[in-house]
Amino acid sequence: MTMPSLFLSHGAPTLPLTDTPARAFLSGLGGTLTHPKAILVVSAHWETAVPTVSAAERNETIHDFRGFPRALYEMSYAAPGSPAVAARVAELLRAAAIDCNIDRSRGLDHGAWVPLLLMYPHADIPVLQLSVQPHLGPEHHLRVGRALAALRQEGVLVIGSGSFTHDLSEFRGHGLNDPAPDWVNSFADWFHDELTGNQTDKLLDYRRQAPFAAKNHPTEEHLLPLYTALGAAGEKAEAERLHASATYSVLRMDVYAFSGAQ
Repeated sequence: MTMPSLFLSHGAPTLPLTDTPARAFLSGLGGTLTHPKAILVVSAHWETAVPTVSAAERNETIHDFRGFPRALYEMSYAAPGSPAVAARVAELLRAAAIDCNIDRSRGLDHGAWVPLLLMYPHADIPVLQLSVQPHLGPEHHLRVGRALAALRQEGVLVIGSGSFTHDLSEFRGHGLNDPAPDWVNSFADWFHDELTGNQTDKLLDYRRQAPFAAKNHPTEEHLLPLYTALGAAGEKAEAERLHASATYSVLRMDVYAFSGAQ
């Protein structure tokens, strides 16, 4: 069975410790999907000059944050890696004339292990990561996703892990489940309309066309994984919003599934 591709908002690293709608949703999401052969996570927290895929035999858990509760640093997600799937990722990218490196030692950053800890708590599915290149923008990441579309037919779940909105300058002073302000919701509503309307050209030009685009994403790394997940569903991708909520008011935690049009 062909897998969908997903975009997940992973929120703050403390997501597994919090009582939020997003945590509850992700905790049940894995059980609604066909069991994948492997999971490829395009994480906002791994930036490189060219696309780089991880190929560790066994993943270390990277606690790439500071100042959080001790319980978070005691968490681990020792999922196996998959050098074979990593080689396939590199093969597909290079066949599309996209340069690709392989990193045989890097583990999983919190953009990968935090949502996967909720979705697949047994850590028994091979996981690998693909980096982002913020300096190359949305079109590059869409192209990367389209190059990887064949993985979905091969049982690999492609996940873009970022944040639907991500202005951390507005983070402090909000309660965990405070409602989002209009400037957050208007951006999210615009993106939803263009995703479900298959308006790829508008999405690629979101920086100019979406309301409050630069405010919600002062930098692009947390939105770019969405484009790779979208691209992995092909040129006529169908988008379905699976979840919408906010944490700390300014972080929209929306989740989308993408599938190829029938």
